Amino acid sequence: MAGIATLSDVETIETIPLAERNLPPTTYAALQRGAAIDPERTALTFFLQGTDYKNAVRYNYGELLENIHQTANLFHALGIGPEDVLSMILPNLPQAHFTIWGGEAAGIVNPINPLLEPEVMAEIMRAAETKVLVTLAPFPGVDVWPKVATIVDEVPTLETILQVNLGTFLSGPKKYLAKVLALRTRGQPVQARVLDFDRYRVKQPAGALVNEREIGPDDIAAYFHTGGTTGTPKIARHTHFNEVYDAWAAAQSMEITPEKELFCGLPLFHVNAVIVTGMLPWMHGAGLVLGTPQGYRGDGVFANFWQIVEYYSINFFSGVPTVYSMLLDVPIGDSHISSLEFAICGAAPMPVEVFQAFEERTNLRILEGYGLTEGTCVSAVNPPLGERRIGSIGYRLPYQEMKVVREDGEGRMQECAPDEIGLVVVRGPNVFPGYKEEVHNERAWVDLGGGAPWLNTGDLGRQDADGYFWLTGREKELIIRGGHNIDPQLIEGPLHEHPDVVLAAAVGRPDARVGELPVAYVQLKPGASTTAEALLDFARENIGERAAVPKTIHVMEEVPQTAVGKIFKPALVQREVEGVYRQAVSEVEGVAEVTVKARPDRIHGIVAEIVVTVGPGAGAEDVRAEVARALGHYTIYYDLDIAS
Repeated sequence: MAGIATLSDVETIETIPLAERNLPPTTYAALQRGAAIDPERTALTFFLQGTDYKNAVRYNYGELLENIHQTANLFHALGIGPEDVLSMILPNLPQAHFTIWGGEAAGIVNPINPLLEPEVMAEIMRAAETKVLVTLAPFPGVDVWPKVATIVDEVPTLETILQVNLGTFLSGPKKYLAKVLALRTRGQPVQARVLDFDRYRVKQPAGALVNEREIGPDDIAAYFHTGGTTGTPKIARHTHFNEVYDAWAAAQSMEITPEKELFCGLPLFHVNAVIVTGMLPWMHGAGLVLGTPQGYRGDGVFANFWQIVEYYSINFFSGVPTVYSMLLDVPIGDSHISSLEFAICGAAPMPVEVFQAFEERTNLRILEGYGLTEGTCVSAVNPPLGERRIGSIGYRLPYQEMKVVREDGEGRMQECAPDEIGLVVVRGPNVFPGYKEEVHNERAWVDLGGGAPWLNTGDLGRQDADGYFWLTGREKELIIRGGHNIDPQLIEGPLHEHPDVVLAAAVGRPDARVGELPVAYVQLKPGASTTAEALLDFARENIGERAAVPKTIHVMEEVPQTAVGKIFKPALVQREVEGVYRQAVSEVEGVAEVTVKARPDRIHGIVAEIVVTVGPGAGAEDVRAEVARALGHYTIYYDLDIAS
């Protein structure tokens, strides 16, 4: 793979039809092909603690495939067929990978975020019609099983629970102590039969799949939950070829070879970890280091990250902007990190200051990209061998079409001119076949004529004259906190149930560390006297996802609305931008006064107009530089006017 430097390189790749690329038709076939390159090569390395990263468990490719065979055969023995669903509520463990890929070989796998509130987990499993659940066994200090135990009886299709014991990775007195303490965290008994995952798995044949299923490229491989809404959870379906193609196409930019080593610190319930640091290296015979059950959040991972890179000769890792911001505070010291080639950033825009500071400190190139669960994972990425434009999401993937469109005066969709903002749409082999529930498909597609419909990404953006794509906002109003998508409905729905609330609107507030934080605005019923503090308490008790609990609730006399009575969220977003930027600039030494006005912009989506009055004795250029530094960790564009 020669790599991509320009848009013409993407087009050159496409001169050979995709059907002639001889891609594996299924994820199982892709893993087989990768394992055949060198069965003795270490495929998976796992360490339990960042403070003890040298103490690791290793699986070569032959062993990885054997574990996947055993897992698939166990699921088959438990009655999982091509249309049956097994859910997974696990942290990052080798058994999570065995479950994902063995699950796709046997049936349909449904990874679920272990940090969700129990009732949300139950809603997802009911919607998925889960038959088997793989989750953690009771373990001291870990709340997964106590949460799961409270809701599994609410899933009528659930027959079997397979428990993974974290104590497997301990030794000596620690293993015995953990076993004793686990007895205290068993929780309430459940109706489904409960089996030990590893104990029953190792009894299964390891040499091959025992079922005679012929998996097709269009068979459904996975269900991924794409964000909470009130009512039926939104579940995106992936086909086998969706995942194979997306991993292969993303690798075209990265020059993955069997000698490469990737680090996974993102959670395995998310498509980025599954595809970019899972299927992508393994279908090419490369190695993967899985760092702690909590990933980047694990004890000692950030503090020892550069030593981990040096020890395992890491070539690539993937993260969200928060990861890079945190790593800026970690000294490289004497660590030798010359093995690093690229770092991949997605899920949210990267602040310019973080981008530049990280590259200057590490001499490591960051590749900003873009994707969404409905597009399997990756849809666009900056070219590693060409110009990387900061703030851009780069070029589209080979064989995947990507456009920016808008509605004309007659209600028809047409392609935008260069740098004209519109709706980003994609079409291609990575685009999913639709959500599980048909009600969620009603606004998922855009018909432009001339073939299959296009996926409505819900993102607003533009394409410049050189083919680079830029995001400018979101039609679908998601709040992105540290790369985690939060549907405003998760916040607004519960707040609307409060007896004193007549209107509620949730938006994102710019945040230097995690990109955005959720905040809410409410309008009370006439005569109501509820306070913001009381509403926050109510939110904490009733919102099913901790990350979605708003940091602040503003009680307004009247929430802004359009002429037809719809809440006008752009005004609330602009208010948050103004408040955050005003606070950040006012703290700069030498600033006497500051005014901030946020406005819509044709190119950038939103721009903050900032006017600063310099205090006595302060230099205008010094203040300008300090303001730029203060705002460098945010992604909203600004125009700055300095007045003496």
